[in-house]
Amino acid sequence: MADARSETYEPRKRDAQAHAGARTGDMAARAGRLLGVKFRRQKVIGRFIADFAANDPKLVVELDGDSHVLREEQDAARTQLIEEQGYKVVRFTNLEVMENLDGVLSSLAASIEALRPAPPPTPPLKVRGLEGDAAAQPCVLHRLSHAMSSA
Repeated sequence: MADARSETYEPRKRDAQAHAGARTGDMAARAGRLLGVKFRRQKVIGRFIADFAANDPKLVVELDGDSHVLREEQDAARTQLIEEQGYKVVRFTNLEVMENLDGVLSSLAASIEALRPAPPPTPPLKVRGLEGDAAAQPCVLHRLSHAMSSA
């Protein structure tokens, strides 16, 4: 027979889990195309199922509930195996998602930006008729455009 504490705890626990699930759905909807990156829910990676994963960049988002407090070693091993598949893993708690969804999405956006390759350098501007270093010097270009607009 259950005691009075467990009878009051269980409904609160179920309510908290339902609320976390709803906020996770909010996160999924908002992160679905965060910075142009498409996330999939429940993506199979190796022998694991990631909560959310993107292929470009290779990023996995794991949402940890209360049970993960006692599973830190298992989570670390899981993270290592997923990272061996080429993914970066970021973890958030359900509490973070419920209480600070904007902060979670901001952190996720920073992770995406960190994984993106740097854009290629902009090639120097070349002006027809100018050779060598003079073609790349702004003062020469400025004088040339000023002279052309005055003519």
